[in-house]
Amino acid sequence: MDEANIRKYAKLMREEDLSGLEITEDGVTVRLERAVAENVIQVPQAAAAAPAAAAEKSESTDDSSYVTSPMVGVAYLAPTENSDPYVKLGDKVKAGDILCIVEAMKLMNMIQTEIDGTIAEICITDGQVVEYGTKLFRIER
Repeated sequence: MDEANIRKYAKLMREEDLSGLEITEDGVTVRLERAVAENVIQVPQAAAAAPAAAAEKSESTDDSSYVTSPMVGVAYLAPTENSDPYVKLGDKVKAGDILCIVEAMKLMNMIQTEIDGTIAEICITDGQVVEYGTKLFRIER
């Protein structure tokens, strides 16, 4: 499938307000997903067939917000298997800090925070499969 077709399907997804689309053409299957969220962050990706956007949706309570998964995938708390996690309970974070990675279709999507605060809760475990909207972290302002 060529880039022009992928762009055509991405446009169709926007027009029809679809969050996912899977197309099989000439024996090749391509799945496009997009986060339909209030806050969308563009994350640079390694060379990929289709550019993707990662998103962070924050569900706010009084003085804390939940960072939720913008897609279905596997969440990793650290950049590699034997390295320290991006954040730990009690860490201070600033807008733009990486919290974790969600791997979807062999693409590593960095999940960043949009607010300054303290990590109050880590809602997932390393290597956990997450769905769209799964709570990942709670950040207290």
